[in-house]
This record gives sequence, C-alpha cells and structure tokens, in this order.
Amino acid sequence: MKKIWLSPPHISGNELQKIQQVFQENWIAPVGPQIGEFEAKISSFLGGQDRHVVALNSGTSALHLALKLLNIGKGDVVICQSLSFAASVNPVLYEGATPVFVDSEKETYNLSPVYLEEAITSQIKKGKKPKAIIAVHIYGMPYKVDEIHRISAKYEIPIIEDAAEAMGSRYSNRACGSFGDLALFSFNGNKIITTSAGGALVCQDDIQKNKAIFWATQSKENEDFYLHKEIGYNYRMSNVLAAIGLSQIDVLEERTKKKREIQQFYASFLNDIDGFQMFDECSSEYKSNHWLSIVEMDKEKLQISALDLMRLLAKKNIESRRIWKPLHTQPVFTEFDFYGSIVAETIFENGLCLPSGTAMTSADLNFIKTEILAAIKHD
Repeated sequence: MKKIWLSPPHISGNELQKIQQVFQENWIAPVGPQIGEFEAKISSFLGGQDRHVVALNSGTSALHLALKLLNIGKGDVVICQSLSFAASVNPVLYEGATPVFVDSEKETYNLSPVYLEEAITSQIKKGKKPKAIIAVHIYGMPYKVDEIHRISAKYEIPIIEDAAEAMGSRYSNRACGSFGDLALFSFNGNKIITTSAGGALVCQDDIQKNKAIFWATQSKENEDFYLHKEIGYNYRMSNVLAAIGLSQIDVLEERTKKKREIQQFYASFLNDIDGFQMFDECSSEYKSNHWLSIVEMDKEKLQISALDLMRLLAKKNIESRRIWKPLHTQPVFTEFDFYGSIVAETIFENGLCLPSGTAMTSADLNFIKTEILAAIKHD
C-alpha cells in the first residue's frame, strides 16, 4: 500500500534543466545569477518596486534578520502568535528578546485583535512597550490585516509578516507577504513551492536588503582581506536551490489552485456530516492557499477524536497531523506572558491537518474519503 503523505514536494519537471545549467556554468555556491533571478521573480509576484527580496537558507533565518533590522535586542518585547510553529518565535530568543504570546481568534486562527491590544497596553503599563509584532498567516489563511495593522499604526509598532505558509494567499486581492514592514517566506520541502530548504526576507528598500545580505554572508567588510566588525551568519541561499525555486515559482498559481480544490473536495463531504467543519475563509476578502486542509471535529457528536482519526488513517498509510500545539503551552515557553483564553488550545484539541499534496490523484482523494467515512462508521 503506497504512502499518502501530508504535503510532500511536487516537482514541476523543469528543475533538473535549471540545475544542469547551474552545474554547466559552475555557479555551485551561495552566489550566482539564479539567486538574483529568483529574488526578482518573488518581488514581481508581490508587486515589485517597494518589495526588495533576499533569498536565504530558511524562513527562520529570514525572521532572525527581520528582527535584527528592527534593532530587536536583549530585554525588548516582541508580540508573538501562540498558534504557530516554534520557528515563528525562536529567533526572538536568539536576540535575547522576550516573546509575549497572544491567543487566536476563531475565524482565521490568527492573532486576535482584542487580545493583541490587551497585550500591548498591558506591556506598556509595565514599562515595556513591544518593539515588534510577528503576525502569522497560519496554514496559509491571511490574518485580519485591516484590524491588526490598525492596531500596529495606533501604537506605532512595526509588523513582521510571517508568510512562511502563505505564498499564493491573498487578502483583498493583494499578495500575502506584501503587508508587513518586513515579511518572510519559507520554501521548506513541505511548503506550497519548495527549494528543498530555503526562505526569503522581504524588505522595503535596498538599504535594508543590502544590510540583510551583509549579515547573511558573515558580515564581511568590503576589503581585500577578511575584515569583520559585526557578528555575521551563514544564511544565504545556495544558487543551486535558487535554480529549483525558479522552476517552482512558475507553477505557484497552479499549485495554489490545486490546494484550494483539495480543500473543497474535503468540504464537499465533511461539511455535510454533523461534527465536522472544514477551516475556510470567513469572507470574500480572504483567499487562502490552503497549504494544509484543516478539519475541526466534535468528539461528542462523532464519537471519535482528531487523534483517534489520525491513528486510524495512519494504519492505512495515510499521513495526517495534529494542529500546531500553542506555543504558550510548550515547556520551553511557559515562563512568558500570554494574553487570551482557550481558542488556540481548543483548535489544537479538535483540529486535524488532512493530506494536501498537490500531486495527489482523484483515486488518492477518494481513498482518503473512504477511510475517513469508514473510521466514523458513516454510511
């Protein structure tokens, strides 16, 4: 029985040709023409001009450099979304800053505007005005852009837009990754498009971009010998991986369309069953890439939990996965402040990520459907 993975890489077919060109030209390094071309394509996708892109080795690296560009340091407070992967907050700790966690709102699973403002005002009363807000488009669903940015402007706190999972998503017909003071993407192997490993930082001008590249290439001064006046990092994307990215970004719209079709396939039968509810856009302003298709389950109505269903599907070689465990409940982060209730914890308890690979066939999807229905003994 073949394995149906959650969200595996999907090769376009042109990657090998691009890689062969890199090898023929001997650009096997973290420098080369494909890096600049890939950055230009991302910038063009985001609207160009005021979006200056730096290709890096991960989304985590991009977040780290974004924090440095905002001069985040020891003792500074950074607002973080609790319902997210740990990489959305780890770089805050790299710089010695303090994360403050905020709960989600139910419609988008992202930062609750209510609890965000409560966190800001509370920290200001403590004499610790937050220095940045990291706003995540979780699972590709845009956060409440208008409300979150209104709060950001009111308190004059910049936003780092974590679009790691949201390439191809849009809000009010504008691409995610183009809203923040700084933004980032991930091109990890499980993302909607991939460079195997990789990410990108989106800056507002060439000054920020050049500084990020400087830090990402070990902070080497422009001398005829190796001179270093600042701590640097080995964060630049390989030219080989950028070549893969050039083929992948060409099929981004196709991949987004397929992801959305997969989500609609699940919704077509699960939403008709009392106890299942697919995670979907709350209005026409939102267009998620549905990087992963999420279903929430009512254990009492279905007589089966999300964990139970995950284990039953695994026996049939179908990979599914629990929702991100809220970061404020993770042992490594429990010492930090949290503002909210139990929205994120409830989503974690009841939610399940279903297989969303864009190379899945109709037969794969129908097999998953059959096994889900069998698991709940639904005729």
